[in-house]
Amino acid sequence: MKRVGILTAGGDCPGLNATIRGVAKSLYVEFGEDVEIIGFSDGYRGLIGNDCHLMKQSDFSGILTSGGTILGTARTPYKKMQVIEDDMVDKVSAMKRTYRERKLDCLLTLGGNGTHKTANLLSENGLNVIGLPKTIDNDIYGTDFTFGFHTAVDIATDVIDRVHTTATSHKRVMVVEIMGNKVGWLTLYAGLAGGADIILLPEIPFEFDRVVEAVESRMKGYKPFAIVAVAEGAMDAAEAKMKRKEMLRLREERGETTITNRLAAYIAEKGDFDTRTVVPGHILRGGSPSAYDRMLSTRFGAYAAKLVGREEFGVTVALKNDRIVANKLSSVAGKTKKVDPDSQIVDTARRIGISFGD
Repeated sequence: MKRVGILTAGGDCPGLNATIRGVAKSLYVEFGEDVEIIGFSDGYRGLIGNDCHLMKQSDFSGILTSGGTILGTARTPYKKMQVIEDDMVDKVSAMKRTYRERKLDCLLTLGGNGTHKTANLLSENGLNVIGLPKTIDNDIYGTDFTFGFHTAVDIATDVIDRVHTTATSHKRVMVVEIMGNKVGWLTLYAGLAGGADIILLPEIPFEFDRVVEAVESRMKGYKPFAIVAVAEGAMDAAEAKMKRKEMLRLREERGETTITNRLAAYIAEKGDFDTRTVVPGHILRGGSPSAYDRMLSTRFGAYAAKLVGREEFGVTVALKNDRIVANKLSSVAGKTKKVDPDSQIVDTARRIGISFGD
């Protein structure tokens, strides 16, 4: 009898349930009645607290199109995983104990960068772990795409599309803030697909005056409106020279969490343009997964089940050149896949006249 644990950790995104379904259906095909799937509630919290239940085949029916996660999720920061806090719980020891008590043959962890770091930690502590790459940020090293990303791109693109009509009607500058605290993949893809005039990314620090110049060129030219797509982690050139703690402290003193409102105010003041901000926020990570993400999630889940059958652990599933492969957790954990400012997709954007404010 194979006993497989599964959890979803970190932020939610479309495709988690589709991936869970892909794993389960493939495990049942592979092992028939000789497999039990143990679902842990709320990510690593469930593994720490031994909060789990034996799942039935019916639990996986009808969830392909559902957003969120049937297992629940929570953020348990990696930096605290090896820290004993006020509750006096040794988290790593607790997770190892739960794994043994539940007599698991392996554990599948669906999540982003933090989830993968903890998965690698558990692997180094002797547990059989397989990761699956989830995040709307698309920032997990070693995979072309993560599930959840394309759905978020579709939603963000739709936001920009809709903003175009009101921007045109009122001859306004619309500054759209898109999720992406450390990387700009989502803003880059949605900005390019949605026809943004200016795209600002964490990887390409910008100058306020260069952004105003780009807006002025647009507004005083043949189109009397402009769309600025800003990643929430975008920084100006001055901030980019600071240490992160210094930058965050300065923003806190200004009453800012992101640079978006300050940028919009600067555009309005310097360029004398009617300017508005739009922050879709968590809308970008909600709802049903796109057709692409349903396919990718199913492929990832089925391949993870295949790895279980081969007893290939200490790895995470990835997409490389349209093939599903496995990367070592140790080669992925702690690494962030960032937008290369010299990449072909950035060059494409520049060639059609999009400004990056640099």
